[in-house]
Amino acid sequence: MKLYAENILLNDGWASKQTITIEQGVITAIDAGMIEGAEIAEGAVLPGMVNCHSHAFQRAFAGFSEQGSEGQDSFWTWRKIMYQFLAQLTDVDAKNIAKQLYIEMLKMGYTRVAEFHYLHHDIDGSRYDSSLTADNSASLTTMAQAIFDAAKESGIGLTLLPVLYQHSGFGEQAPSDGQKRFINSTEQFNQLVSDCFTLSEQYSNTNVGIAPHSLRAVDKTSLLSAVEHVRSLDNQAPIHIHISEQQKEVDDCLAHFGKRPVQWLLDNVELDKHWCLIHATHIDETERKGIIAKEAIAGICPTTEANLGDGIFPTTEFLADKGTIAIGSDSHISVNPIEELRWLEYSQRLIKQQRAILATDEHASVGQNLWQQAAMGGAQSTNSNTGSLAIGKQADLLVLDKDKTKLFASASHHILDSMIFASQQNPVSDVMVNGVWQIRAQQHVEQKQASDNFANLLIRLSAN
Repeated sequence: MKLYAENILLNDGWASKQTITIEQGVITAIDAGMIEGAEIAEGAVLPGMVNCHSHAFQRAFAGFSEQGSEGQDSFWTWRKIMYQFLAQLTDVDAKNIAKQLYIEMLKMGYTRVAEFHYLHHDIDGSRYDSSLTADNSASLTTMAQAIFDAAKESGIGLTLLPVLYQHSGFGEQAPSDGQKRFINSTEQFNQLVSDCFTLSEQYSNTNVGIAPHSLRAVDKTSLLSAVEHVRSLDNQAPIHIHISEQQKEVDDCLAHFGKRPVQWLLDNVELDKHWCLIHATHIDETERKGIIAKEAIAGICPTTEANLGDGIFPTTEFLADKGTIAIGSDSHISVNPIEELRWLEYSQRLIKQQRAILATDEHASVGQNLWQQAAMGGAQSTNSNTGSLAIGKQADLLVLDKDKTKLFASASHHILDSMIFASQQNPVSDVMVNGVWQIRAQQHVEQKQASDNFANLLIRLSAN
């Protein structure tokens, strides 16, 4: 197919009156002017955004935890409520939640998601019985398959990251009852990863990596074994890890290892550009520079970090040192890349008491700089051929609604600033993933069924 755009954000900046040719999901040509037969994009065209960090099941939990529970509410008290909630979820529930979430992501401009998937087992913590079906489908991958199916039916690109989770705290503390659905031995986890690689072959536009949950939840031997195993399957597989999210985590790591979390990781694991450090909120200058030197990515989730009271990542200094960032919606208290980027900038303004903090000499537009950096960093974090619109890249793109963008400063060099800082409605009209339209005029063909299933699930959960 061919798509003509009056305004399009290409890899090297805004261009006007361009036609892109897409073959088998990939951009094969970009030509000046309109080519006969090309479909016309009604608004400005942008590269799709990558969501680097998602716990899909938590979408159904959003809103259930905003009442003070223990006087001094925090991440740790929130987590207790979350454990109670997930004890009710079946594999069918997990699929229905993920499908609703992924449609919401698409509507807001996310075209790929990295699913940090740690809900592995049945409600009682036991492994799903492989004898349940004739084709052996109910096994270690039952919950993983629910995520793959949700991605397929929604049309979003998926990077599945099975999570290794073994301990409740530093020092190999025994897991709590609320964590029983997460737990695998190292051998069982490596088998799960192999099985997910095999499963992914049945689905288009997917890949698999791993996610050691955190330094408090895995020991060094298991961590290194999991990394070695996934690297034997794909030496560029994404590896994500929660790290330094909470000050308590830093304090506990110092007490146990005598080192801060990121410093311990730098000293004990071979980081590279395929590692994504999720949150990394509480890092010092040495850790910040170490992440950058290893070309690892900082996966920042501003709305969740604000909702949980985590803290604020040192984005100004990190980007000034040429660090790579990606953004994620994490607990899905918000499913909106525009809001994530707005919070990313505004938190820095509040700390620095200045404006336009994350502009650069090369990009005076804060919005354009953040969108492009986050999209390309997200592509790196998922090892996907996305993140920008250029020849050879996968055709993941958004078309903005011209009737909405005309109501704010809409010259090309202002479009992304207006979208991120001044838009009052969702400005995304159409969304293409891998060369296929998944959203047209803000509608998805599966949205009615998905929302009905999700609403019925919420009614059931609210009654318990």
